[in-house]
Amino acid sequence: MPEHQQTAFKILTLNHIAPAGLERFPKDNYQVNESISQPDAILVRSHNMLNMDIPRTTLAIARAGAGTNNIPVKTMSERGIPVFNTPGANANAVKELVLAGLLLAARNLLPALRFVETLQGDDEALHKLAEREKKRFSGIELPGRTLGIIGLGEIGRLVADAAIKLGMKVVGYDPNITVESAWSLSSEVRKAQSIEALLRTSDFITVHVPLLDSTWHLINEKSISNMKQGTILLNFSRNAIVDEEAVLTGISSGKIKFYVCDFPSQKLQHHESIITLPHLGASTQEAEENCAIMVVNQLVDFMQNGNITNTVNFPNISMERESLYRVTVANENVPNIVGQISTDLAKAGLNIHNMMNKSRGEMAYTLVDVDSPVSPQVISKIASTSGVLSARYVPFPIR
Repeated sequence: MPEHQQTAFKILTLNHIAPAGLERFPKDNYQVNESISQPDAILVRSHNMLNMDIPRTTLAIARAGAGTNNIPVKTMSERGIPVFNTPGANANAVKELVLAGLLLAARNLLPALRFVETLQGDDEALHKLAEREKKRFSGIELPGRTLGIIGLGEIGRLVADAAIKLGMKVVGYDPNITVESAWSLSSEVRKAQSIEALLRTSDFITVHVPLLDSTWHLINEKSISNMKQGTILLNFSRNAIVDEEAVLTGISSGKIKFYVCDFPSQKLQHHESIITLPHLGASTQEAEENCAIMVVNQLVDFMQNGNITNTVNFPNISMERESLYRVTVANENVPNIVGQISTDLAKAGLNIHNMMNKSRGEMAYTLVDVDSPVSPQVISKIASTSGVLSARYVPFPIR
């Protein structure tokens, strides 16, 4: 086999992945199934990997979805393994579910439905009972009401746009908003200076932030105390962002009129002021296909070129191929790693054609194109450098 070629990549799938995505894997260069024992990469949706023995052969984990709490990201970072996700691919599906939740709560539709299901008698009797009792389920209309959005990423922005088109006032809070997100945000969205300010002025509140140490129980007893009486709270983000005990207390005090979420639990079961759905946020054919296509495209580019797009633990970095011979290095973001890589390549008689390095917090990543083949000994030498987490030779083309 020529030195610049390599064998097919082996991809382990831990969940059903939409065929529209799997079809993106070049058939001659990839083996993809659920029974591979020594994978080069793992493709996952909701499977819990936290206690999984992840093989040492694994070079990447790719999540067909946005959240990665089912993946041991910290451990993978320590091994130099990027964890890919698909932010925005299911955003429209979640947005539509948020709108459904708004309307379910605003119009008391679930209690009304439950009432109708209890009715007995002929059509005339049903009609009379419905007419007599319908005032119990009188709701509110959305125009003129204020929707507070915590988190203005892709989903938050789509929800904001839809709410504005429905005639709502929108106030948003996101201290970590990106420049791109800020440019995409409607000028009609008012900026809250704090979560407390948003809570005090909103009739509806919807949460769209990732689950981090800083967002665990973001909505708690103290924050609920700042809400208006009769607030409708929606959570289609992650269950632990909202303290369920605090919600139950808030309902009892009248602070919360309805809690609508996508995460069933025993505490929330059979409560007339709580609407729980079975985690339907991304459960549309379109969202599943979008996530699968996006994550497979990202994974293929990484496996074949070492490029990184949309990971939760490494910087985005992409460099056009200018050589058949590429070296990639994942490392801690400490001084002199790039210099050491250059020195090791020079000592091996390898000329650097092009190089790119980027960092993200404690992590960094380097792409190097050289003008001639790279031996396994050189890769081992780079990998043994203090601070280097992983090094890989990525020749082109693959067989």
